[in-house]
Amino acid sequence: MSDLPSHQIRLADLQGRKRSHFLLEPDAAGRAALAETLGVLTLRKLRFEGSIDPLGKTDWRLTARLGATVQQACVVTLEPVTTRIDEDVVRTYAAQYDLPDAAEIEMPEDETTDPLPETLDLVAVMSEALALALPPYPRIDGAETGTAVFTEPGKAAMTDEDARPFAGLAALRDSLENKDDD
Repeated sequence: MSDLPSHQIRLADLQGRKRSHFLLEPDAAGRAALAETLGVLTLRKLRFEGSIDPLGKTDWRLTARLGATVQQACVVTLEPVTTRIDEDVVRTYAAQYDLPDAAEIEMPEDETTDPLPETLDLVAVMSEALALALPPYPRIDGAETGTAVFTEPGKAAMTDEDARPFAGLAALRDSLENKDDD
């Protein structure tokens, strides 16, 4: 993200532990750099606006609104799919945050809490929030994948209908009912 400069804030330097407002609206070069980083076609609009508020004596809370218009490739046709993203972003930065050192850890109930950094990069927070808000499988309305059927030569292909767990039982039940009717 060489064209998207960081926007670092030293939390210790915020005036008198009062609310601090911010607004980030990257220019075309910054949006293009972020689009490339995120692997999207274009990022036409991007706005990240909010505040950083003191929380107790040592902690801080970032509350913001992320707005973006993104174009991604359709997972079926590869045609551009435009998505409007409007997300609330909340992050809490806690001085008393214990980082687990185990190889495997459980996700905490509040995944919005992070350790208190010396400096907070608002561009990094904005980029992360946008990456999390992107649709994982963008699809144009009406785009459907075709049916692919694979089998050995000379054998009947198994369909999705055949793979249903109770399809065989239903067929058996129907054949028994037909015998009873005769």
